[in-house]
Amino acid sequence: MTNRSSAAAAAGAQVRQRRQQRGMSQAELARRTGLSKATLSQLEAGTANPTIDTLDSIAVALAIPLADLLTRDGPPGTVHLRATPAAPDEPTRELLRRISGGHSLELWRLRLPADTTVEGVPHAPGTVEHLLVASGTLRAGPAQDLRDLEAGDMLAFAGDAPHAYRTAAWAADVTVVIASPADLG
Repeated sequence: MTNRSSAAAAAGAQVRQRRQQRGMSQAELARRTGLSKATLSQLEAGTANPTIDTLDSIAVALAIPLADLLTRDGPPGTVHLRATPAAPDEPTRELLRRISGGHSLELWRLRLPADTTVEGVPHAPGTVEHLLVASGTLRAGPAQDLRDLEAGDMLAFAGDAPHAYRTAAWAADVTVVIASPADLG
């Protein structure tokens, strides 16, 4: 009987995706790692539980960080996180969004005066925008699904479709991270 785990299935999916992105056959990846093609096939199908050493040898053969194979893609679509209060007497750290490998990242600061609208031009296919509101309020996101955001809120959405940023009575200061596929060619 095969022992399946969601972590092993996610790692197998990442191996398959990264191998295919590089135009590499299973036979070639097996040759480069010293694994059998059958083992690699089971791993990609999510029916094997690979060791860290196995995943490390695959990551080296694919020329990617090991962490890229351990990343589970988040749910597709828009992600909207409301601000949470900080602890009054100690530092507060929150993981807002993990952006998996295979992306080119740009970090922008967007300052919008009150009563301003900016129509976002769609980016390359597969691009995701992440907004973190530092101050003020705005309405932003996909053109057909704008969300009301306040200081501390985070929003992630597909940046390869029409999107917009709108302020009303208050100005807004927003950090924007644009994650585009690294291989656009």
